[in-house]
Amino acid sequence: MLLKVLKSLPQHGFKIIQSVSLVVSLTLTGASLAQPNQSNQPQLPRQMAWTAYNLGTTGYNQAVAIGAMLRDKYNVTLRVIPGQNDVSRLLPLKTGRVDFTANGVATYFAQEGMFQFANPEWGPQPLRLLMTSNGLSNQGIAVAADTGITSFAELRGRRVPYVRAAPALNVSMEAYLACGGLTWDDVVRVDFPGYDAKWNGVINGDIDVAFGTTVSGPPYRLEASPRGILWLPAPHDDEGCWERMLAIGPYFTKHNATRGAGISEENPHEAGTYPYPLLTALATQDNDFVYALTRAINENYDDFKDSDPGAIGWALESQVFQWVVPYHEGAVNYWREIGVWTDAIEAHNQALIHRQEVLASAWAEVTERGIDDRDEFVEAWHQQRTQRLEEAGLDPVWR
Repeated sequence: MLLKVLKSLPQHGFKIIQSVSLVVSLTLTGASLAQPNQSNQPQLPRQMAWTAYNLGTTGYNQAVAIGAMLRDKYNVTLRVIPGQNDVSRLLPLKTGRVDFTANGVATYFAQEGMFQFANPEWGPQPLRLLMTSNGLSNQGIAVAADTGITSFAELRGRRVPYVRAAPALNVSMEAYLACGGLTWDDVVRVDFPGYDAKWNGVINGDIDVAFGTTVSGPPYRLEASPRGILWLPAPHDDEGCWERMLAIGPYFTKHNATRGAGISEENPHEAGTYPYPLLTALATQDNDFVYALTRAINENYDDFKDSDPGAIGWALESQVFQWVVPYHEGAVNYWREIGVWTDAIEAHNQALIHRQEVLASAWAEVTERGIDDRDEFVEAWHQQRTQRLEEAGLDPVWR
């Protein structure tokens, strides 16, 4: 009937309507063909923001490389904000100014509400992981080669950096000092404002040693400087060294690094490591957002794996799902979907979430006391934290 009506119109009117009908038909057909493909893609916002370590560090470089992939594949603009220390990276996440942080082990310290996070403004944070980078590098201690130092015990009396508001760096340094039977009292502490600054301190001769990722930019600068670089070993068969290390830094695992400044497959570094960077979110972050970002990074790994020596650590086979911080529900949904999330991993993850719940409850008990004196508050928190964790059968680690 409609065709008869159309044919009754003047010839030019019929042709116009034919053309319009053809365009509409093609548009609808195109939409119907495109829809399944669109729904099969991770649905990401046009803009997002992360914090990361300083410019030039491997954590920052990897975040930027992932941002380039997101721009090319999904037309997403990722703003990466460098932070001088742990607090400056986590505060924007806590306050909602950024969506995620490509952070270090401070994610663990913030979860525990310890060190810089033991004060009234912080406390234990409900943090979750999406995925982490576990490359061929180590988190180790390097000395300037011209010092002649070859072991941790020889650091006694030497100038050692302490980075303000950066427990991730300072506790890790303390753990390695313990490998050599030393404490902060056995060395000369020199304060610095950030990660990059302390490495410049080694290059400039202000200090003798620094902690960091073997593949980050600053160690390569030290290697190229007149002072040179040497990474101190933490022998895996030295049980005393590792017992003392893990008592301070339980997040370390034994690892032989084959990538880094002055390191190769022919000259590996025997020490410890932990995931870095860790893509971290608040537990309250939207599940679908987390799912989509986790999927986008995993599915497009090949697009950024060669961008930085540490970027290979984002490979699926390098993921460590049973660490010391739980994974976000949105990420878990993706890892379960592709068949890598097991019942054992789920049980471990739920145990970590339970630990966070115990910490949150203990924190609430302390804050309800209305303690005004800052030092008294911190002391009360340390005691309450230890008590509640032990009552729950959990290790406080730091008492």
